[in-house]
Amino acid sequence: MKTLTIVRHAKSSWKDASLRDRDRPLSSRGKRDAPEMGRRINEAGIRPSLILSSPAVRAWKTARAVAEAINYPREFLQKEDALYLASVDQILDVLVAQDNRFNNILIVGHNPGFTEFANFLVPGLTNNLPTAGVVCVEIDQDDWSLYQQPATRLVLHDWPKRL
Repeated sequence: MKTLTIVRHAKSSWKDASLRDRDRPLSSRGKRDAPEMGRRINEAGIRPSLILSSPAVRAWKTARAVAEAINYPREFLQKEDALYLASVDQILDVLVAQDNRFNNILIVGHNPGFTEFANFLVPGLTNNLPTAGVVCVEIDQDDWSLYQQPATRLVLHDWPKRL
């Protein structure tokens, strides 16, 4: 059994139009929402053994805030270049490359790929994974080769404005 949590980065700031897309920081709302979603992940009992993040500043800061909220060692966080604006196929490629001894992985990245990936895992789940949105599934298999749509059980689907 594997557990996979996908987290869309928290709200980013557009204040500085001169910044490259990869360099946009979190907005004040993003700085508030990222640790809150980490707290909710923690409350759901999700304990990743590996956290992978897009290298974009907004994703990395989200990953760091979530890691802190769940007491995940910051030094074990990993940037994964292929998660930057990744498609479903690119996300699948990242996962299949992971050691199967990791049974619980959390990834942080971007739309539209993360919404599409959430719907790949749980068909019809959502038309949009909001910023700082979280989807966690249990996967009924022993490896990370998910190219064939896996059998999943939804553990958590949450986002900051959800009541």
